[in-house]
Amino acid sequence: MAVTGRNPAHVVVLPGGGYTEHAEHEGEPVAQWLQESGLNASVFYYPLNQRHPVPLEALEAEISRIRDAGESRVGLMGFSAGGHLAGLAALTGSAPQHRVDFAVLGYSITSMQTETYRPSRLILLGENATPELRRSASLDALVTAGSPPFFLWHTAEDPYVPPEHTYLLATSLAQQRVPHTVHVFPHGPHSLGLAHGAGEAAAWTDMAMRWIHGLT
Repeated sequence: MAVTGRNPAHVVVLPGGGYTEHAEHEGEPVAQWLQESGLNASVFYYPLNQRHPVPLEALEAEISRIRDAGESRVGLMGFSAGGHLAGLAALTGSAPQHRVDFAVLGYSITSMQTETYRPSRLILLGENATPELRRSASLDALVTAGSPPFFLWHTAEDPYVPPEHTYLLATSLAQQRVPHTVHVFPHGPHSLGLAHGAGEAAAWTDMAMRWIHGLT
């Protein structure tokens, strides 16, 4: 499904990998799909094995660079740990040059306050992170009425990042009346990427593209 309009958004793709690596299938193939659908797109390989806020500051600099190049609308699409970083940027970018217009998060880590998927929390925040620091890096705690629209998708069977993460963020978005869409598919493992051949979850790409198109 191609997106038409005078001002197609530029979508920055953030692959997952637990903040230790960049999952290849969640990077360039996703950007290619977006480009074939009529959007501008690029992959951002954020710093790995770095403490917060180093990855966030790097992404903010990339958003600023894209805006300086003339793009008026910037969206983020992140997966797993990349989804967490995308969400952080979308929810904390108060400066005009760091503003995010929408975010698409796939099976994303959203909370640093739960004990699920602890490895990423240890990399990003350290072993002895205070409750305040953990909350400051939890997406559900950062939502405000002025947050941008979100498209969230997950699978109920995800053994690494349970759908609890998506539910937590969706609840906060609903409480603040932020426009959002949530799809939790019954079957599928973690790290599906474009989810070709993954049953019902394969529909997320068409759903997301229709959603993005509706924002233009």
